[in-house]
Amino acid sequence: MSFLGNWSRGGAPKFDNGGASYVVELTKRHPVVSLTKQGAAAGHLRVNLHWQMRTSDFGDRGGRRVSTLLRHPGRMFKPEVVQAQGPAVVQIDLDLACMYELKDGSKGVVQPLGNHLGELNAAPYVQLSGDDRFGSPSGETLYINLDHQDEIKRMLIFVYIYDGTPAFDRTHAVVTLYPSTGPRVEIRLDERASQARSCAIFMLENTKDGLMVRREVKYVYGFQAELDRLYGWGLHWGRGYKSQV
Repeated sequence: MSFLGNWSRGGAPKFDNGGASYVVELTKRHPVVSLTKQGAAAGHLRVNLHWQMRTSDFGDRGGRRVSTLLRHPGRMFKPEVVQAQGPAVVQIDLDLACMYELKDGSKGVVQPLGNHLGELNAAPYVQLSGDDRFGSPSGETLYINLDHQDEIKRMLIFVYIYDGTPAFDRTHAVVTLYPSTGPRVEIRLDERASQARSCAIFMLENTKDGLMVRREVKYVYGFQAELDRLYGWGLHWGRGYKSQV
């Protein structure tokens, strides 16, 4: 049976079958997709975080920013600034990260803080491509090597605001999964959580039914340690910093 047939019988998310570009969006109503059933539990799973500021926050400032960049190209390397209500200014720097647990019991985190960028062809089989501090079109990307799925127990992909004012409610943030085959999977961070500093996006878990992706989208007011407590990872956390740009 085809992947499309499986979903049509199972009542899973509807998507536009536009050739190779069709999408499954995970929602509260349809939060789970099986990579095993669609034949995508192998190869590299690419996970991309992209965000941009809400147009209501920009007004006509978007056009002025383009004009400013043409006159001052160096400013493209500075974080985007958003005017909040009143005199406050918001700077956006979202970081994509992953807490992992392997079947041998080893646990850890892959994140920009501390330069813990991971390893793709050796444990933990997850690697961060880099750190986007400016909301560039390419965003931030994690790669997960599913050729080692038998060694993976679970992985929690999350995002946090590194510094500055909490501003999840000021961004259009989307996490997109690109499996080795089948449709890409989208998870939108579109809920209003103005004071949250971190958000668990999805869990990749090795179950008796195969490799499953489950939408979480749970906002917390703290950072990694609070997400750890929420999901029972049991890691020890300390304060971390990024190098200056």
